[in-house]
Parts: sequence; C-alpha cells; structure tokens
Amino acid sequence: YQDKEEVVLWMNTVGPYHNRQETYKYFSLPFCVGSKKSISHYHETLGEALQGVELEFSGLDIKFKDDVMQTTYCEVDLDKGRRDAFVYAIKNHYWYQMYIDDLPIWGIVGEADENGEDYYLWTYKKLEIGYNGNRIVDVNLTSEGKVKLVPNTKIQMSYSVKWKKSDVKFEDRFDKYLDPSFFQHRIHWFSIFNSFMMVIFLVGLVSMILMRTLRKDYARYSKEEEMDDMDRDLGDEYGWKQVHGDVFRPSSHPLIFSSLIGSGCQIFAVSLIVIVVAMIEDLYTERGSMLSTAIFVYAATSPVNGYFGGSLYARQGGRRWIKQLFIGAFLIPAMVCGTAFFINFIAIYYHASRAIPFGTMVAMCSLCFFVILPLNLVGTVLGRNLSGQPNFPCRVNAVPRPIPEKKWFMEPAVIVCLGGILPFGSIFIEMYFIFTSFWAYKIYYVYGFMMLVLVILCIVTVCVTIVCTYFLLYAEDYRWQWTSFLSAASTAIYVYMYSFYYYFFKTKMYGLFQTSFYFGYMAVFSTALGIMCG
Repeated sequence: YQDKEEVVLWMNTVGPYHNRQETYKYFSLPFCVGSKKSISHYHETLGEALQGVELEFSGLDIKFKDDVMQTTYCEVDLDKGRRDAFVYAIKNHYWYQMYIDDLPIWGIVGEADENGEDYYLWTYKKLEIGYNGNRIVDVNLTSEGKVKLVPNTKIQMSYSVKWKKSDVKFEDRFDKYLDPSFFQHRIHWFSIFNSFMMVIFLVGLVSMILMRTLRKDYARYSKEEEMDDMDRDLGDEYGWKQVHGDVFRPSSHPLIFSSLIGSGCQIFAVSLIVIVVAMIEDLYTERGSMLSTAIFVYAATSPVNGYFGGSLYARQGGRRWIKQLFIGAFLIPAMVCGTAFFINFIAIYYHASRAIPFGTMVAMCSLCFFVILPLNLVGTVLGRNLSGQPNFPCRVNAVPRPIPEKKWFMEPAVIVCLGGILPFGSIFIEMYFIFTSFWAYKIYYVYGFMMLVLVILCIVTVCVTIVCTYFLLYAEDYRWQWTSFLSAASTAIYVYMYSFYYYFFKTKMYGLFQTSFYFGYMAVFSTALGIMCG
C-alpha cells in the first residue's frame, strides 16, 4: 500500500459460535452500512463460493497509516422486529468475521447479563492495525460500547482505527492464528510414534507368519508330489493349493468392482498430491484455496482412475467397457454432489450463506462432463491396451468347485468386520485433529504429520489385507477379491462411528442445518477414505 491508500474492510459472515458451518450474510442481521459507497470490486474463487464466503463492503473509510478517532458511521433504528433479531443472535452466541487485506478478524455481536433478561449490543469497533514497511501484518479488533437493546430507540454504531509499527514479517503474519500448543502437543507426537511401532510390529508379524506358513505349505505340497498315485488318492490335500483352478475367476459384479478400485487409486493420488502441495505452499493463508486445489487435482488425476479401473475390468473379461468408464468417472462426483444437493435444500431454507449458487453448480457439472470424463477415457484406453490382457499363471477351471464348510471366524463377513480395526487404530488420533480443524475454529497446518499418517495407514492396510486374504484362501474359499477390498474398506465404518462419538462428546452443535451438514459430509469423507483403503 502507498500512504493514504484505501484499505477495504470486508464483512464476511455471521453465525452461531458452536455451529461453524451455519453462517449467514453479515447484513442479514439489521446492522447498518457505512457511508462510503464506491469500491473496487471483489471476485470470488470457486473454493470460496463452495465454502459460503460472502464478502460485502462495510462502508468504513480506512486509509493506510491514517488514524481515525472514534467516529459514528451510521445508526440503527431499533423497532421491535430488529430488536428481536439482535436478541435471537445474542442468545445463540452469534459472532461475525471480517477481513482486512485477507487477514481474518472475529468479533462478537453482543452479550446478555447473568439473569438473561437484558441484552446488550457492542456498538464500537476499535481496530488496531500493525504495519511493517508498506504492508499490513497484524489486525486486532476490540469491541466496546455496550448498549442495552430497548425497542424504538436509535443505536449509533462507531469505529476507530489506530496504526502502529510492527516487527512481524509479512510471510509470518498468519502465525498468530495457528495453535502450536494444540497441534504439536506431546500426545500428537506420541500417537504418531505409537502408530509407527505398530507398523513395525505388523510388518514383522506378517512377513514372519507368511514366510513360516508358506514354507511349511510348500514342503507339504512338494512331499505329496513325490508320492505315487496310490498314496496320493489317500493323501490329505487341503489348503490354498486346492483352489488354483478358481482363484483367478473374475469377481462377482466386476463392473462395480473395477470402478471402485479405479476411484480408490484416484483418491489416493489426490490425497498424496494435495498433502505434498500443502506442505510446500501454505494453503491455509488464502480463503478456499485448499478446496480449489483439491478439486483441480481431482480433475487432473482422472486418467489414474481410468487406467486402473479400465485395465482391471478388461483383465476380468468385461465387455461393457463404456458403461464401466461412465460409472468409474462419476462414482465419487455423484456421491459428493448428491450429498451437497441434499444439504443445499436445507441451506436455502435457512437462507444460509453456505447455499451453493446455481452458477457454481453449473461450473462443477461442466467440470465433470468436459474435464473428468475425457481424461478418464484417455486413462481407460491406455489401461485396456497396455495392461488389459489377462496373464494368469494357472488356467481357470470350467466348473467352479464347491466351497467347503469353514469355522465361523473364517467367514468373509467376520474377516471384513475385523479387517478395519487396525487401520482405524493407526489413524484415529489424527482424525481428532483433522475434525477439530474442520468443525471448530483451528487452522490445520501440520501436513507433515498427515503425510506420515497416510504412509502408516497404507502399510497397515496392506499387511492386514494380505493376512485376511491368506486366511480366506487357506480355508479353500476362492472369493477373495471383494473380501480383500472390503476388509480394508471397513475402516470407513469405524471412522463414521467415531464421528458420532465426536459429535456428541466433543462439539456443541445443534439445529437441523449443522447436524445434517455434519453427518452428510462425514459420510462422504468416510466412504472416500474406505474406497481409498480398499
């Protein structure tokens, strides 16, 4: 900024403190606007539109390095309707957010006295702005001027601006919003270390079990080959060698199966790339940039989905590959957009700023049809041609063999339920930190932790599914594809159950809008995580 240059104070949203996602336009409460009208226009990004950022000009006249004494900028004519609106807002602990030069400022609307009969409105915004050279590096708001709300009176709203020199560097100006004591708590380090130990233990266990049992199995099978035919008929053959003629049989419902696998590979690629980008760039300093990045990366990694899904479908002998292409491409977008559409109705009913505008919806749909679908097609064609030929070591028998009776804990359903416990155990402390930064007012910035947890999750999932598949094949059950996928994907069920615990014991959310928002998007998050693990 040059000296005396205009500094814009944007009003963003107002809403109940306990419901972070339930926000309304600042001027939906009967606040009044300052006198200044002309303003350089503000363009919002895709991420902001989806996150319900509604920037409106406050009308306050602020100039760089130009102090303003306490000045009245407008007055509110308090009739009964307006007083009721303010009283409702104060009862529900409404607070509002403003921006100066992309720095967020929070202030509370008002407060009630102890017995809850009289309500007071804060009318005086005292701004202290720190500058370093020609840049704004620090903003503080003090709310003063407590005025009792009495019907049919006029309330004067005032503000003052004080500029002070600050030593904060422009690059570090967001550090005061971060919460190191919360995110870099000993428990956080301890949980990562704990998960790490579990990983080493698991990998050791799996490799030891498999090496020993497989060596035993091989020894038994090679001994049987040396017997003559008479002994072999009497021999007791059992174990995974028996299903060699069926183990490469295509899975049931290969179309859905390969679409899920393709989507899972894509979600994994997106998670990896977005976390790396977030580690390099500080995405939390700009509104909505995290979401915009994720959407862009998702669209760009569509060929991954097509490649893995299409090639798997071709190897399983699928014929309807166009249908598989469409299902694979629109599986995740349909899930997300369906949930968003449902929650949007509630948001429109509430007149919340989270209601997604029609233009943004059209943009998202055209992204699906004109970016994601063609890229998916490219991936599918590559996948079918490069690795679409089945190259199995054994022939598949013409007649499927009967599956013998097995103990109850070898049943696929039991294996699936038990499979998700260990992966969930390795990530659930990190889930707490991620949930808190999304549903409460913390800024998540420790993406190195998230990267470690993702790696740990991968290793644990791999180990668990190898063991599950071995048990299933040992019981001479060759239906391993879905069991292998679902024994890892069942992590999603545990994460969703944990989100119920989090809602009731860690937050104070209330109301239809916030509750449906929470459980709707938690379901989407859990499902996506499950497909990725699977």
